[in-house]
Parts: sequence; structure tokens; C-alpha cells
Amino acid sequence: MQLGLIGAGGVGQMHLKHGLMLSGATITAVADTSKPVLERAKASGIKNIYVDYVELLKNPQIDAVIIALPTFLHHRCALLAAEAGKDIFLEKPITVNVQEAQEVILAAQRNSVKLMMGYPMRFNHRFLKLKADLEEGVMGDAENVHATYVCSGPFGHRSDGHSPAPVPEWWFNTQLSGGGVLADLGCHLINLLRMLFGEIVDIKGQFGYRYHMEFEDSAMCLARFTSGTLSVINVGWYAQDYLLRLDVLGSVKNSSTGHMPPKTIPAAYQMLTKGISEFNQPHFDELQYFVNCLHTNQEPSPTGLDGLRDLEAIAKAYTNKINI
Repeated sequence: MQLGLIGAGGVGQMHLKHGLMLSGATITAVADTSKPVLERAKASGIKNIYVDYVELLKNPQIDAVIIALPTFLHHRCALLAAEAGKDIFLEKPITVNVQEAQEVILAAQRNSVKLMMGYPMRFNHRFLKLKADLEEGVMGDAENVHATYVCSGPFGHRSDGHSPAPVPEWWFNTQLSGGGVLADLGCHLINLLRMLFGEIVDIKGQFGYRYHMEFEDSAMCLARFTSGTLSVINVGWYAQDYLLRLDVLGSVKNSSTGHMPPKTIPAAYQMLTKGISEFNQPHFDELQYFVNCLHTNQEPSPTGLDGLRDLEAIAKAYTNKINI
């Protein structure tokens, strides 16, 4: 099975590396507007190189595409991929807004192509163990959960492969990004919590503007799920340190589960022995799962509808503000 990668900067670079290690499929085509990025793809052994992804979609040898473009480009690219009959792995968030997400889902259905959202935390073995424990009643009733995801976000060090690079301008335009940190990091937590506790019944948000920009760089939301569990969702772009953790408080037992970068020496050993660090393993596993679903004609999950539900929750949080 041949895969095409559309967008090979940032997370796309990771997908390129993992896509060359898959069982049952490999990336054979890459599209990107950056010449240095395309040169690196060539150096990785990719022969089919495109500046315009529309040309990639015309390649009859490509069975499915991985879309890792900036958020505002998801809508058009996914629509064209569906019309070209390519199955789609789409990075989160699904689109900039709810209407665009609905159109992408309908296009996938209309053209009978599979659509999977890129949410690697659903493939983290620690969170999957937590899900099993919750289902088996190990913790009793999950009364509440504190979900935290803080890092430097788009303001972290960037490089184009040759020198430090500025933050892309689209990050500063909410019409292109869909929002601030809640849209970027919050969708990860909302999607993960929905997997664990059901759909969101209600959600309210409180937003911070540490860097005095038009979009929020921190957010705290209070959400209630169909399971009855109450959650505090805390996200931020203000931290040089990285923290992604769920603290579940149950009537029988408590649990603290996280996704953290391994220390340097263990990470180096993992890369030497497996080619993938434990930190990046969920990213590889989600791609392998996607390929397996295509081979067995199974509908992959998380679905486009999951992406839509996440956007709906984020939009509601933006509207239902808590003023403190």
C-alpha cells in the first residue's frame, strides 16, 4: 500500500520517518511548498516529490494520504483527497470550525473513503491501561479528573533545517488556526477524556493572555461528561517544561497517568534498539493502526465525527466563559 504525505514540516517530518517503517505500507510521495523540506524527503528515499499536493492526489498509485498541513488548509485538502478517492489520515484539529468539519465528514462519506483523525494519546499504552481500569471498576466511580497539558507550543525553538525559524504567521490569526491554546492542545485532552468518560454534557472556559495577544495562551475549562465525571482541563503555551498528565480521583482508587519525554540516555537506547522512542511510539502506532484498518476494510477510530465533537466542545467553551 502506497501512502502520500501532504505537509512535511513539523509533525509531518515525524510521520515521514514513521511512514518508512510501517508494515504493509510505506510513504512513496511527499508534497510540500518548502524546497529544503522536499530535499530532506528526497534524501530519505522519496522519489515522488510535489510542490503542489493537487498533483500528488492525481497519482493513481497513491492509496491513502496523511495530511499534516496547517489547520486552515485541512478543509480544502481533505475535500480534494476525498474526491480523488484517497483514504485520509488527518492531523488534529479536523478543521478551523464546525461547519468545515461537517463538510469534510460528508465528503468522506459521499466518496466512500475512510477518515481517521490523528490523536496519538489514544494509542498511549498508559492511557489505554487507564481506560481498561476504568471499565473494570478498579478505581470505582471516577468522581473527577484533572487533565493538564502545558508546553511552549508554537513559541518553542524552530528550525528550517539550516537556521532558527520564526513562528509561522498563521498561528497569530485565529481565522486560520481556529483559536489559541485550547484549539491546539485542548483538543488532545478533550478527545482523550471523551474516550475515557463519554461525551461532554457541558463545558465552560476561563482564558489567559500572558503574552497579550488576541488569542489565549492559557485556558482552564470545567467539563461534565455523560459518565457523570467532572473534569478540569488545563492547557498552556507558557511553559518551557513539558507536562501531559491525567489525575483521576476515584471512589476506590486514584490514578496519575502521563505522557512524558524519556530521559536522554533511555531515549537514545530506545532509538538505537527500536528506531522509535517511547515518547513517539503512539505516533507510530496510530499510523500502523490506520494502515491495518485499510488492509482489513475496518473503519478507523478516532473518526471524523470525533474531530467534530472536539471542535463543538471547544466552540462551546469559548462561548461559555467563566469570569474570575
